[in-house]
Amino acid sequence: MFSRNKLIVSHAPFIHSGRTITARSIHTLLALLPAALAGIFRYGLPALGVLCMAVSTAMLWEAAFKRVARRPVAIGDGTSAVIGLTIGLLLPATMPWWTVLIATFLAVVLGREIFGGIGGNPFNPVMVAVAILMVSYPHRFDFDGMLITYDFSFPLAYPLGAVKHFGAGAADQFTVMNLLLGKQIGALGTGCGLALLAGGVYLILRGIIRWEIAASFLAGIVVCAWGFHLADAGRFAGPAIHLLSGYTLMGAFFLATEDASSPVNTVPMLVYGLVGGLMTVLIRNIGAHVDGVVFAILFINCINPLLDKIRPQAIGKVA
Repeated sequence: MFSRNKLIVSHAPFIHSGRTITARSIHTLLALLPAALAGIFRYGLPALGVLCMAVSTAMLWEAAFKRVARRPVAIGDGTSAVIGLTIGLLLPATMPWWTVLIATFLAVVLGREIFGGIGGNPFNPVMVAVAILMVSYPHRFDFDGMLITYDFSFPLAYPLGAVKHFGAGAADQFTVMNLLLGKQIGALGTGCGLALLAGGVYLILRGIIRWEIAASFLAGIVVCAWGFHLADAGRFAGPAIHLLSGYTLMGAFFLATEDASSPVNTVPMLVYGLVGGLMTVLIRNIGAHVDGVVFAILFINCINPLLDKIRPQAIGKVA
């Protein structure tokens, strides 16, 4: 009997790289693991409790919303686990459980699922949640007060907070090596600069994130911080403090690079990251908030659709 080969026609894309959302989530979780372990080592069981609460509730919120919305439950892809772990790393180790519960609800449901799920969110879901918490419960992000019960062998002071309130002279107690090794207080997973750098480089080498956004974000921070320091060295700290404390490294590698809310073309990526770095230092130095990363990333999320329209002129096209 004569047999014919079927010609199947479908819409683009026609080539698949072979990568899956689950694999991407696993690599991101692995990249965040060093920072999580450093936080648990530094703050003990309370830190482990915050991380477990954040990851588990993020996955539960997704499952509950998908059930109510009658969508397929897909918590196995690991995206909600990534959101939960990232949120946990941005909170102090003594954050109350109910605040963690609110944070994961805001990120998963308000920040992502109501926009249609994976890939539909215009803003980074984690930044949406943390921004709302910072405005609603500012005292929960006063790391000096939240971690007062801990006895550290290094100065009990949040570097950005010390500089904000006492000027650039307060930065002298924080050496670059101590900041890299995590001898500073702050959010659970943002203290150890080496752990975050290792995770960020791992994601770049694996092709999970693009280096353009991270590099330009850090470059924007260096340029802006150096400019402020040259203008008034007694008031504004140099680039080292801005680079290695607060949410900077987490923002550069894990937050600003979120797929749905960041550009896809090279030039827009460079502009996107640079503006984010500049805005971060502007908010820190002359704004009301101690750390400007959260609001800076939400700002560049807003301008992302405009930036992605920047494209090189086609070869042979007349302007």
